[in-house]
Amino acid sequence: MISLIVLTIAFVVLRMIGWAGVEPLNHWHPCLQIALAIMLLITASAHWGKRRAEMIRMVPPFFSHPAMLVSLTGILEIMGAIGLVIPFTVINGIAAIGLFLLMLALFPANVHAARQHLTLGGRPVTPLPLRTAMQLLYLVLIILASPWFA
Repeated sequence: MISLIVLTIAFVVLRMIGWAGVEPLNHWHPCLQIALAIMLLITASAHWGKRRAEMIRMVPPFFSHPAMLVSLTGILEIMGAIGLVIPFTVINGIAAIGLFLLMLALFPANVHAARQHLTLGGRPVTPLPLRTAMQLLYLVLIILASPWFA
């Protein structure tokens, strides 16, 4: 849920900066790209911080090497965040496609965490119906942040 709050606040603040006269942010598209990048950098930080052990427990048991997968997905989130804000269409497109696929790949961990009543940061993970809606929203926003909607 924090990821959605961070995304929303970042987007609103960036749009307000654009409306205040900062030309590069005077359109929703770059604001969305930057807001998604901020969200992804925040979520990626959990892959190595105090929440790492909880994230490792979220990996469904049928995957081997959960610690490695948590590190890998964190690296991919960082790469995707950087790719979203690099102003080359090809890189933006690769980042958007990669992030879309990453969000799909991460969803089983969210399902597992919700079904097992796990915690993240000491709080219960987001309930599955809400998490599913958030995941769908992130997929749509990633598509909208792609260069094809610029």
